[in-house]
Amino acid sequence: MTEIAVASERQTAIRLLSCIQAAGDTNNARYWGRDVVCVLHSQSRLQALDFWMRNPDYLANELLTEFETSGERDLLTIAQRIFYDREPDLRRLPMVRYLFGAFEPLDNALAILRAADLIRIKRDGVPGGKIREHLYLLTAAGEDALGRIAAAAPELSWYRDRACIVARVAGAQGGKALKDRQYLQAEYAGTELSHVIQPVTDRVLARLATIMEGLVE
Repeated sequence: MTEIAVASERQTAIRLLSCIQAAGDTNNARYWGRDVVCVLHSQSRLQALDFWMRNPDYLANELLTEFETSGERDLLTIAQRIFYDREPDLRRLPMVRYLFGAFEPLDNALAILRAADLIRIKRDGVPGGKIREHLYLLTAAGEDALGRIAAAAPELSWYRDRACIVARVAGAQGGKALKDRQYLQAEYAGTELSHVIQPVTDRVLARLATIMEGLVE
């Protein structure tokens, strides 16, 4: 039986920092502070991005869907590489399905980033009332730290590079739209509440093989 890796809080912090940097909105970021580089809107969007970071087989499936729509061959190459590097076995970090989809408490990892002022978190809503969304602000210090981390070793640069791919797949869609896309996968939608979301590795490998056969014909 394949052993499933478990990330440390620091690894999770790097992964989240990478997602915020790659998928954050740079428009009007300075509104939140002179040293704010970009803003990632909503906890649900961050959780959805993190799901694809942690489940390479689900990401590969999205890449194949994007390839079939756009015909961009590099998307197919990235999907192939995910399986060639055995990422579904070696890099999968499972998530539990709750009522609104994949979720894991991120407070500890985010606290590491906040303590170093690499990110700031704002809560948008009515004072004393319900919070509409969380805003994750990447600071210039956070952007610089991520650059230094990525330059330190190939293993660490993987997080930044992968987050860029995830952000490309996600586009400008909000958290609900991304979760809806993830729910289109039967394995995801069919997972019982409070259980680990099941992988799609075999099905996506078969899909990749079919696409490759079609390109050769």
